Parts: sequence; C-alpha cells; structure tokens
Amino acid sequence: MFSGIIERIGTVRTAMRTAQDMRLTVATGLRDLDLGESIAVNGVCLTVAEFTPDGDADFHLSAETLDRTALHRLAEGARVNLERASTPATRLSGHIVQGHVDGIGRLASVAPVGESHHLTVTIPHALRRYVVEKGSIALDGISLTVNALGPVDGENAAIELMIIPHTWTHTSLSGLRAGDPINVEVDVLAKYVESLLAAGRTS
Repeated sequence: MFSGIIERIGTVRTAMRTAQDMRLTVATGLRDLDLGESIAVNGVCLTVAEFTPDGDADFHLSAETLDRTALHRLAEGARVNLERASTPATRLSGHIVQGHVDGIGRLASVAPVGESHHLTVTIPHALRRYVVEKGSIALDGISLTVNALGPVDGENAAIELMIIPHTWTHTSLSGLRAGDPINVEVDVLAKYVESLLAAGRTS
C-alpha cells in the first residue's frame, strides 16, 4: 500500500522491450533496497527483481502492466515518480493508494495561476463515477485533490486540479505536456462502496 506522497524522482537508465514484456532499470538513489520489495513507479506497484548498491533497480513489466498503464512509453532518461511501500508507522498524508492503475488518462491543458498550476486531465468515462469534487485521485502515483469536475465528452470525462509549487517541483508533473498519458488510480474506497451497495441489492 502507498499514500501517494512522492518520495523522490528517479531516472530511467534502460527500458528494454520484448514482444510481450519490458525490463526496466531505474536509478532510484535508494541504497537500502530489498529484493522483492514493492515500489510505486509513476503510481504502478512494481517488484524489485535486482538492484545495485548505488540504488539502480530492475523491474519486470508483464504484458498486463504494459497494456493497463502508461509505462510502455518510458525510455532512457525519463523522469519517474517513486514511492516506497507504506509501513504501519507511516503518516498517511495523502490517501490509500494501491499502485493498481485503473486506466490511462491524458493531460488536456496546463496553465500557471500565480505560483501554482491549473491542470485539466481527461480520464476514461468509466472511472468518472468514482471521482467527486474535493475527493482524492492518484495521477502517476501522486495523491491529488480534485478541484472540479469537467464535462463528459464521448468516452472521456474531464477533471480539474490545482497543483501547488511543492508538488510541481518535487514530482514529474512539471515535465508533462498536453496530450501526454497519465496513470490514473481512483480512490479504492469508492469502489468498495459500489461493490457493497451492489451486493446489498442482490441479497
């Protein structure tokens, strides 16, 4: 489990694709990695398969991960958001993030507002029902607050967010451009509520 509070930005050293999967090496800067530990890379929960004393970590990305997330676009030199798994003593400054991406959204627009930045992001229409104004959402693994809900256009729905300077400079958001894909994970509590209500109607 994660909280969506990004700990550091890593750099992709290599991203080797095969027909079915990818081997990803990231310079994490973490010198105390454990074999098999979970790390969220742009909000996707990945397992450390190998690592070096300097903190270079190897991850194996299956076809399922490549199909369901935006990690397939990573290339050498790309900056990625990193967060290690939470512990029982961790402050939950964000919200409960599983690292299980629900879909791929896209950055529609970004505009400076004072020292902050206003973002409009389109998400798959099927995920819209899990998003509420002032609720939480994870974009590329970053726990963010939804400022407003925008219009629904075909298969996509728009959400608006205001990014404070700290988040802008301490995550990879500042490197995104209009049209870039973004990993989207909605609040798992909303999905549990929906499932419980559905079960109640059929019991």
